[in-house]
Amino acid sequence: MSERITIALDAMGGDRAPDMVVKGANIALQRFPQAEFLLFGAESRIEPLLAKLPRLKARATIRHTDEAISGDAKPTVALRTGRRSSMRLAIDAVAAGEAHCIVSAGNTGALMAMAKFALRMLPGIDRPAMASFFPTRRGESVMLDLGANIECDAENLTQFALMGEVFARTVLGLLNPTVGLLNVGSEELKGNEAVRGAALRLRAPGSGIRFHGFVEGDDIAAGTVDVVVTDGFTGNVAVKTAEGTARLFSDFLRGAFRHSLTARVGYIFAQPALRKLRERLDPRRYNGAVLLGLDGICVKSHGGSDTLAFANAIGVAVDMEVNGFLDQIRSGLARISILPRPQDKPQSAAL
Repeated sequence: MSERITIALDAMGGDRAPDMVVKGANIALQRFPQAEFLLFGAESRIEPLLAKLPRLKARATIRHTDEAISGDAKPTVALRTGRRSSMRLAIDAVAAGEAHCIVSAGNTGALMAMAKFALRMLPGIDRPAMASFFPTRRGESVMLDLGANIECDAENLTQFALMGEVFARTVLGLLNPTVGLLNVGSEELKGNEAVRGAALRLRAPGSGIRFHGFVEGDDIAAGTVDVVVTDGFTGNVAVKTAEGTARLFSDFLRGAFRHSLTARVGYIFAQPALRKLRERLDPRRYNGAVLLGLDGICVKSHGGSDTLAFANAIGVAVDMEVNGFLDQIRSGLARISILPRPQDKPQSAAL
């Protein structure tokens, strides 16, 4: 990265803020030496942290505010009363052109509501979608929507497919990512009207999307496609199930190594392999859910993030800006807007 990029940070968002935010920015600065940061939050708490990090202090500006959005605040209340909060001011900096992107580990619902209000939607996008990436057998895959939209129609899913495909190219560096629609089967007649209608559009010549077809739940971890598209209800359930299964596997593994003296001895020899496994599955590597469809780059870090996880969320935002994510979305929208639409309602789903 050669050109300057300014990143707005909600310094008071997250369980460990502002320490985690400031130290995470310091780690990110090592990867992106041309980055500059606008830190929104309580100056009395941020300044002592910056004083210990002179390199970051030279690249950071504090924008003081005493207000912050609590983790349990309702989105409508936060939108109405949080105009001077650290989260809202960071978003406004992007809307005003002072910053290229915003990263927050604060309240997800409030961030979505505020970002949608202040940044607006990209022309041609009906709804925002939450996307993130995770490990698979083949590498890494993108999945969206993860909870922003409980119900979606064919047009929404088609737009999600475009946004996910561009996200995979700009953040994961995939040259020609494959896209699949999550369904209850791979056959063309399976699923509801929305997924079949979206499939019809994505298969059409001129979509510019390498559409694989329908994928099932076990295809997610297998990495059958690079981008998995679904509605927010299904996506959220799927990702939470995967997270729970990973924790269950970890508990079982620890229990197995404590089972006997022989197992404990085996653990000593297995440590290098287990270390590699932990690194591969470390959720901090995949931190940074993105609110796609907004006319601005907004990244949501996990509320419980540590410094490394938050630094990775900053990296996602920078990658999107440097690789021209928004411009690529605008170009893609021009293609899908002329795709044929279903003329007749499909027959009822065959399960």
